[in-house]
Amino acid sequence: MWLRNLLYVVLKSQSKNRCLNIYFCTYLCINKKEIKIMATETATKWVIDPMHSEVQFKVKHLVISTVSGFFKSFNGELITESDDFENAEIDFSLDINSIDTNQTQRDEHLKSAEFFDAEKYPQITFKSTSFTKTDDEEYELKGNLTIKDQTKPVTLDVEFGGSAADFYGNTKAGFEISGKINRKDFGLTWDGVTEAGSIVVGEDIKLLINIQFTKQA
Repeated sequence: MWLRNLLYVVLKSQSKNRCLNIYFCTYLCINKKEIKIMATETATKWVIDPMHSEVQFKVKHLVISTVSGFFKSFNGELITESDDFENAEIDFSLDINSIDTNQTQRDEHLKSAEFFDAEKYPQITFKSTSFTKTDDEEYELKGNLTIKDQTKPVTLDVEFGGSAADFYGNTKAGFEISGKINRKDFGLTWDGVTEAGSIVVGEDIKLLINIQFTKQA
């Protein structure tokens, strides 16, 4: 008899604890959803305005001069939870086939398997890992850059140009991004040498990106 009473008390206690656990888990799930919804509501999305943006690169030719080029097709977005853009999340991609160095033969060579291999790797992508304010209008942008399926961390300098409304009432924000990468870190290892021993293409690539973002409603 006493054993049956003891078993009843234990089962009743476990039942109460189980109910409390269910209630507690349900409470946590609801609050997590509420927190997620609140975060979504406070976040602001900005998208690149390609008509007022450009992606430029520079590389040494024969060591003595610089050749400039552009990528004409690209897109990206910026997600921020503050007016000063600190800790913003940035995603960016560009189309290799849109490369333009003002010389068709050179462009085709750059798109070939000896360089970017655009047929196999049609895009260059970047995803930020941090966006830190270092001065009133300056930021440090860190992220992962992927070229030819090789991903490396890079650090870029960013200058905030300001924000303004356009003729249509859209809020715009402008940034200038600059930095340098070594092309060989990303599998761009082609080397050409002249008969005199001069290197045709330098290893370091300077990046200069002017981006205008449009705030989304």
